[in-house]
Amino acid sequence: MSFDRAALARAIATHGPVARVVIAETHGSVPRETGAAMLVWHENGDLAQSGTIGGGALEYEAAKTAFTAPRLSRIPLGPAMGQCCGGAVTLLTEVFTDVTQIPEDVFARGPGDMPFGVTRALATARATGTTPPDLIDGWMIEPVRPASRPLWVWGAGHVGRAIVTTLAPLPAFDITWVDTHADRFPADVPDGVSPLVATTPAGAVRHAPERAEHVILTYSHALDLELCHLLLGHGFADLGLIGSKTKWARFRSKLRTLGHLDTEIARICCPIGQPELGKHPQAIAVGVAARLLSPAGQKDSIAHNTGEERTG
Repeated sequence: MSFDRAALARAIATHGPVARVVIAETHGSVPRETGAAMLVWHENGDLAQSGTIGGGALEYEAAKTAFTAPRLSRIPLGPAMGQCCGGAVTLLTEVFTDVTQIPEDVFARGPGDMPFGVTRALATARATGTTPPDLIDGWMIEPVRPASRPLWVWGAGHVGRAIVTTLAPLPAFDITWVDTHADRFPADVPDGVSPLVATTPAGAVRHAPERAEHVILTYSHALDLELCHLLLGHGFADLGLIGSKTKWARFRSKLRTLGHLDTEIARICCPIGQPELGKHPQAIAVGVAARLLSPAGQKDSIAHNTGEERTG
C-alpha cells in the first residue's frame, strides 16, 4: 500500500479540502491492512468518499468524523464498533488543501522533531526504493505511489464501459478513454478517467506514451486493424484486441501484409478475457483486469475470451 498523491491532488482540485483516513496500525483480526486509505470531502452539503478502509461501521464513523477527528485514533473493533473481528486499528486522519508539501518518494510526518527511528526508516527506504507503511513514535511513514500506469481504452461501447468501470477504482491505472463522439461516453465518467473525443481515433495514437498499455474494442474492424497497425509502429507496453480467433487470424495476415514481423504481431493479445467466465461485457472486463494485474511473466498463461464487441 502507498500514498496516492495523484488521486489526492485530483480530489482537492475537484472538491476543495479533502480528509484522508489511513489505517496506520493494526492489532489482531481486522478487515484491511496497514496503509489502506480513503478520501472524504464535502459535496452539496453531504460527505462523499473514495477508497475504503474496510467498510461497515468503522468506515462509516471514520467518514462522518473525518474533518473533526483527532489525528490518531485507536479503535477496538469489537467493543467500539460491534464488528465481529476482534482486533483494533489505529487511524490517522489528516485534512489536505494541496499536495505541494508531499514528497514524490516517501512521505513521513508527525509531531515534534523527527525520531531517530523515522530517520533510519527514511534512509533505508530511499536506499532500497521500498518501505512498508508504518507508524513509528507517532510519525507515519508511507511510500508515495509512483506515476500511474497509462492505460488507453479504445471504444466506449458495452465492453469498453465494463472495462473502464472495473479498472477505474484501481489506483494503479491512469485511464485515457477514446471514442469518436462525446455522446458515446456515459454521463458519469469515473474519477481518474480522461475521456478523449477523437473524430479520427487513429490520429490520437501519436499522443499515447510509448509505455502505455492499450485495449482495443471499437465498433469497427477496420478501425481496430488501423489502431493495431499504428501502435505496432508507435510502441506500447501491452496491447489487447477484442475479437474471435477468426478475426485474429485475418488481422495477423493483414498486419504481415502491412510489413510487421510475426514476432511483433505476437505481442498483441487476441482474443482478450477468459472464456470460462463467459461473453457478458462484465465477464470480459474481469478477465481483462486479471490479465493486466498479473505479473508480466504470468500474462501469457491467462486464457483469452472469444467474444466480439458490436455496439455501433
